[in-house]
Amino acid sequence: MPACSIHRVGVKKLEKEVKRKTITYGTAAMLIALTLAAFAYNFGIQPIIQPTFSQLRTFTSYSEMESFLKNNIDKAKTFASEPQFMGLRGAQEVNLAGDLKAAPAYSTTNVQVAGVGEADIVKTDGNYLYVVSGSNIYIISADPHSESTFIQKITLNETYNLEIYINANKLAVIGNHYSYPVYKAVPLPVADYIYVYTEEVIVKVYDLTDITNPVLTRAITMNGTLAGSRMIGNYIYASIVQPAIRPIVYPEPPSSNETQLAIMLPQVTTDGTTKEIQPSEIRYINVTDVSYYFTTILAVNIQNDAQKPTHETFLAGTGSQMYVSQNNMYLTVANMNWWLMRLNTGEFREETLIYRVKLDREKVAFEAQGSVLGYVLNQFSMDEYNGYFRVATTVGWGTDSTNNLYVLNMSLGTVGKLEDLARGERIYSVRFMGSRAYLVTFRQIDPFFVIDLSNPTAPEVLGYLKIPGFSGYLHPYDENHIIGVGKQDNNVKLSLFDVTNVTAPTEAAPPYIVKASWSDTSVLYDHKAFLFDKSKQLLALPISINGATWLSDTYYSTGYWQGEYVFNTSLTNGFVLKGNVTHQGTNVEQWNSSYWVKRALYIDNVLYTVSDKMIKMNSLTDLSLLKEVLLS
Repeated sequence: MPACSIHRVGVKKLEKEVKRKTITYGTAAMLIALTLAAFAYNFGIQPIIQPTFSQLRTFTSYSEMESFLKNNIDKAKTFASEPQFMGLRGAQEVNLAGDLKAAPAYSTTNVQVAGVGEADIVKTDGNYLYVVSGSNIYIISADPHSESTFIQKITLNETYNLEIYINANKLAVIGNHYSYPVYKAVPLPVADYIYVYTEEVIVKVYDLTDITNPVLTRAITMNGTLAGSRMIGNYIYASIVQPAIRPIVYPEPPSSNETQLAIMLPQVTTDGTTKEIQPSEIRYINVTDVSYYFTTILAVNIQNDAQKPTHETFLAGTGSQMYVSQNNMYLTVANMNWWLMRLNTGEFREETLIYRVKLDREKVAFEAQGSVLGYVLNQFSMDEYNGYFRVATTVGWGTDSTNNLYVLNMSLGTVGKLEDLARGERIYSVRFMGSRAYLVTFRQIDPFFVIDLSNPTAPEVLGYLKIPGFSGYLHPYDENHIIGVGKQDNNVKLSLFDVTNVTAPTEAAPPYIVKASWSDTSVLYDHKAFLFDKSKQLLALPISINGATWLSDTYYSTGYWQGEYVFNTSLTNGFVLKGNVTHQGTNVEQWNSSYWVKRALYIDNVLYTVSDKMIKMNSLTDLSLLKEVLLS
């Protein structure tokens, strides 16, 4: 990475100790905020409607940015050090963190919004599989009868969290990698050491015209961490965050009691040419906080290598969730200024800030900001429909928790709301479908709510169903039926909800519960692991089990097992287990996590299951093994 322009600003002493000896600059900058980030309790404060971004300012100079950061961080830290707030410090978990639009011959990545692609570790074009394994990308023939399996292997060293997109004859790779440390380690006052690494997001595009010889046609890097990405048409939109400040590392520790911090402006490097984003290009929200981040939305046309990437940057808190429609990107930030609210008003406010970014091919522009009460669970808690943005949130913990649903206009002003749902419970899953929302809360039993949003100004609960367990992921079966994936009594549970009568939802068929001492599925936190095709009556998902388990009507196993469960699914018969596919074998090595099935897809009548070390091709008719491919 080219040398960055680094400018110093004095701030007060860093946190008392650094427990980890090797961290990224992002983690180092977050240390100040970690002890201040906590969920507060709801005291009924209504959300503030924010103005649109049309008046959002940019910095006029570097010195203005420097003063803004120093003054606001010092102010926030002073407030946070008040004795009445010291006992409230904790850490908030930040999650960095669909309708299956299947082509006739092969399945595609399970996405939330039709027409909005999501990056994944496995893609197919019907002829080849493109598989991410570690820092490698394998291109493999999908023909189970072909003697030639491996087509090409692309190696990207020192990278992690790689995901890919396929767009016609282009393969796009997106992920993070570390650069080597550029400064010496510095003893801190606690006699520990901090190693500062630079972290970058990479976007690489390969031409696959000759599938046996992928050609790298463009490479883009940007300092920061990838928060998420989407593909609309030929454009990839990536959300990249980086701390606005990071510790400066000296050959010797500073003599004063203050730790010096550095501002590092975002940089975009395209094919070896670096552009530093200047303060006059950075928009900001005038909010006092202890931790600031640059968020940059990068737009890359992967079909036109000559078109330069475009970008938009603003300064705010770190984004936690992202939802993207075909026209807009919505970024949410948990407002951690509750200690300031308490100081000023004597009340808490659990609040999520929302930013709307307009997407129009290479044009990216921040257009609106707003806020709602409570915190967002994941991307499925948000939706855009007919010019309105809908979002579901949870406020509080334990018996004091409650749940809300808000409808906002395109200026992100609240026009309708439904509050105080299922007090004492928390949202476990949400699915918006047109003018309805389906919401599951849970503490001891699973209330499945059907909510009418046809009147944006007056959302209302039409009906609900209470059943044991909970559903952590909801997926449309058709317009009147919803599949729920969740757990009951420590085991994976599949439910099929019938909402034909919206005032009295029912279960369309008996649920399927994995028969084990304990079981789990990655679908509960990774929707891309879910494979469903109604026309094929196919549902498949990875299952992990521990203890005694019936893997079929005749096969009984004990101990740990992991693999893909494959079901015939219909309204008439519900979920009928067809069988399962595992990558575990008699070799002891094959029982480690490298052989855990992460994805399943189909091409014609062949089911493909993928782990880091293996691909299996099985007949969809009877799950008989057709071919096995080891990845090295």
